[in-house]
This record gives sequence, C-alpha cells and structure tokens, in this order.
Amino acid sequence: MTTTVGTTTDPTTPVAQGSALWPAQARASQVFGRQLVISRAEGSFIETEDGRRLFDGTAGLWHANIGHSRPELARAAYEQMMNLETYHTFARFTNDRAAELAEMLAEVSPIPDPKLILNSGGSDAIDVACKLARRHWQREGRESKQIILSREFAYHGLHAYGTSIAGLEFNREGYGTESLVPETARVSFNDPEQVRRAVAEIGAENIAAIVTEPVQGTGGVNPPTEGYLETIQELCRENDILLILDEVITGFGRLGTMFATERYGLQPDLVTFAKGVTSGYAPLGGIFVSRRIWEPFFADTDDAPIFRHGSTYAGHATAAAVAVEHLKILRDEKLVDRVRELEPTFVKDLEDLARNNPEVTEVRYAGLLGGVTLREGVAVEKVCDRMIDKGFISRPLRGNTLQVSPPFIVTEQELTDFLAAMSEAITEEAAA
Repeated sequence: MTTTVGTTTDPTTPVAQGSALWPAQARASQVFGRQLVISRAEGSFIETEDGRRLFDGTAGLWHANIGHSRPELARAAYEQMMNLETYHTFARFTNDRAAELAEMLAEVSPIPDPKLILNSGGSDAIDVACKLARRHWQREGRESKQIILSREFAYHGLHAYGTSIAGLEFNREGYGTESLVPETARVSFNDPEQVRRAVAEIGAENIAAIVTEPVQGTGGVNPPTEGYLETIQELCRENDILLILDEVITGFGRLGTMFATERYGLQPDLVTFAKGVTSGYAPLGGIFVSRRIWEPFFADTDDAPIFRHGSTYAGHATAAAVAVEHLKILRDEKLVDRVRELEPTFVKDLEDLARNNPEVTEVRYAGLLGGVTLREGVAVEKVCDRMIDKGFISRPLRGNTLQVSPPFIVTEQELTDFLAAMSEAITEEAAA
C-alpha cells in the first residue's frame, strides 16, 4: 500500500502485520512472505523450516568457514557457560578465556608484538579502530589529523563510523548529512595515483588514517589492482598516516593465508577482524594494535594516557572459549592450507563460467572469495532466486555481481555443482 506524505503505513496491511523481526538491509514489502526461515544446518548445507536443503555458497555472510553445526564448538560454549558465562574486562577485571584468546591471537597476528582489543563484531572493531587512530594523533599533539579516508565501494559495517566511511553511498544516505562523522572522505578503489592526489589536496596534516579492505567484499569482490595496496602503504609511511586494514572477511584463512597482510606483503598499524575468528559460532571481533600505537598507553607512569574503549561484552568469556576451540580446528584440520589447495580449481571453474556463459562480463577472485558480474539487464536478485530453487545460495552484491564464498570444507565437486547451477540460473534469467 502506498501512502501520501505525512501519513503512516496502514497497520492492517499484510506487510505491517508480518513478523515482528525487522529484516536487515531490505525493503520490507519486497521480502515479506518470501523469507527463508533457516532452522538447521550441517557442514556446507542449511535447511529451511519447510524442508529445503540448500548449499551455502556464501558461507552465511562470508563467515561459516569451518561449516555449520560443529559439535566441538557447541561443547566449548556449554562447558564455558556452566563454569563462567562471562565477566567484563574493565579496569582491574578480566576473565581467563579472554586472556587466553588474546595470547593465542597474538601468536598468529599479522602485526608483530600486538595488543588486542576484543569486542562483539566487525562493526564494533571499525568504530574502535577509527577512534583509536584519532586518539593516537591527539595524544601526539597533532590535533588537525582527524580525517579518515576510505575507498569508494568500501563496506565497513553499519555502526556510526562504518556508515560514515562507507564507499557504498546508499549506506550513507537518509541521515541528514553526507556523513554521520564529518571528518571522512572517499578515494578511488583502484587508482593509486588518484589516492595520492587526494592526500595532497586534503593535506596529510589533516589525515589520521586510511582504512581499506585488502579485497573488497560487499563492494563486488574487488581484489587490489597491481601496486594499489603498496602505494597506499607507501603514502601512509611518507605522510605519517595510519594504515588500517579491515580483515573482517579476509582474516583467518579466506585468501589461503591466515591474513591478507601475508598475501599482499603489508605492514599495517591496525587490523580489524571478526567473522573468521569464530566462523560465526559466537559474535566476536576485535583489533590488532601495533606497538607504535599501544606503547604510550602502557607506560608505567601515573599520567599515562587512557583510551576509553570497552563494552559489556568485550572479551565475552563464552565467545572467547568458542574462538579458542575454533582456532584449534583451523590449525588441526589445516583448513587455511586447504583454501590454498582449492584455489586453482576455484579459479579454473570461475574462468570457465565466464568463458562459457555470454551473460557473464567478468569474474574476480582471491583465495576462496569470488565475484561473478553479469551484463546489464540480467538481474542478480532474480538469479539468486532461481539458484535457491535449484538448491544453492548466492547473494547479490554491488555492480550486478553474484557472491561466491563457500565454506573452507567445500569439496571440489560441490564447487563445480554450485557454479554449474549458477550458470544455469543466469542463462534462464537472461532468457526470461
């Protein structure tokens, strides 16, 4: 039902009378009555309440890396809750599982000798990282360094800072200002010289940090163009700008290395993480902080500065226990190595798809992360609907692109079947 300006939606319409749960990232009227209620899952497959079994070709929202319903993680959560569900980590207090997890993460850190800030997810981590970047420069007495640069098409969650640095403009629209946090600006996602010009125009003395995904996810699965990340890092070093890598998607093996920093040879100041630290079994994220940033805050003096971060569930004991068990599974089952071993087959299948289906204009990939872009006029949303009918899940991304990011436990045959179903769905939709 369409209403006129100044009125509210009729509360008796079917949409308004639907579920009390507000759907995320959707126009309610377009999903009401069509939502898939997921009731169980196992391995690389999920099942709906009405009995459909679907291959999870997106690993949920890029996170179900070790597959669904692992009993080891259920036991870890149960045993921890029976002992201590959680306790906060403010001031003199901490809990043993948060401390254990921090030490384990420090051992695999993409940053040498880090400190860890734990929280509840990727959006939290971005908020804290951007605040810490500004806090660093204020502590240094360089008050003008406040602006956070990010890339066009970037996605960094939807908290206030993540919304403000979003390179997907629709995520910043509708709040009354161009950016919720005004000291932000976007730069080119693939042209390092444009970034260099932007730094010169804004003035390095005004820029606190550049934040970037090593491989853009929601923006369309965009691996870095040759020399892009290296130039960004060089610009940061030359101009005293902090480099923040958002590894919420790429961290913990998605690219065939534990972190993308290894694959691309980077040395960031801050690294955010989330999804892959627990494979989604518990909401947990955080930040690796380099010595350059953390050391002054740990000075053994009465006037050492304080960084006012923290939330009730930062270092949640049960989430930490799940993460510890999850990291053991990654290690013991050599799943990061498995991603590296699967990548050649993954790349070949994607390139075969592009070569054999004229509706595909481009495929992009790194590790087990892929994007399939369709020609204008073939709607990815409808292709995704057709894929569900065939028993497979993909997801529409920016640029008329289909997401491909299966769990690490996927078999070569499952990958082949998934992309074959995608090709069929694309062809059918193009002919409709």
